[in-house]
Amino acid sequence: MSPELLDLVLLGLAWYVVFLFSTCCHEAAHAWAALRLGDPTAYLGGQVSLDPLPHVRREPFGTVVFPLLSFALSRQWMMGWASAPFDPAWADRHPRRAGWMALAGPAANLLLVMLAALSIRIGIATGGFEAPTSATFSSVVAAADGLPAALGTLLSILFSLNLVLFAFNLLPLPPLDGSSVLALFLPERWVRGYLALARQPMLALAGLLVAWRLFGYLFDPVHTLALNLLYPEYLYRPR
Repeated sequence: MSPELLDLVLLGLAWYVVFLFSTCCHEAAHAWAALRLGDPTAYLGGQVSLDPLPHVRREPFGTVVFPLLSFALSRQWMMGWASAPFDPAWADRHPRRAGWMALAGPAANLLLVMLAALSIRIGIATGGFEAPTSATFSSVVAAADGLPAALGTLLSILFSLNLVLFAFNLLPLPPLDGSSVLALFLPERWVRGYLALARQPMLALAGLLVAWRLFGYLFDPVHTLALNLLYPEYLYRPR
């Protein structure tokens, strides 16, 4: 195996480890919030867990096939999905609780972004990392070769991927979490009708297509803002 191919395989492995961990955190947060708010469906399915097996068994294509395929095609990033089951009757009875449950997943991703940022700042303070001249998803920090470089890559992916998961899932389009979070801000008399409409399969498909189309334009400024918050002493500009 050539050194270039070996580097690519190791980068793909790093992406997959971070993807699987981040996705499990996202879905476990949904499941835990639902349990606390009165719906044990996901808990009974084993989703209140960071063990990837229950999540992989529920969505093998989204957690294994699509992530690996997306990285093989792009050689730069990885995407996929998982899901936590919930009781629609519970959501209809308690639409506000369903909104909080939906918010828990992106909140878990935001927490991981913050933990990655804190770790990066600690690395900079101790001299192990430094700010890169230009940042990519896999290189939010610059580091010497060896262990610092490997750790920097993992933290970069953790930062970037969870920022993607946080921002994308909060788009207020079905079937994304943001469409259910929107119920927290709607008048009570509109909420149930809105949630019933949001569950329509064709609307969910259209929402995904629109979200995917819009996100390419929206994420670059979000990523740049996050980099400037991470490195206030520098000024990064959108690509």
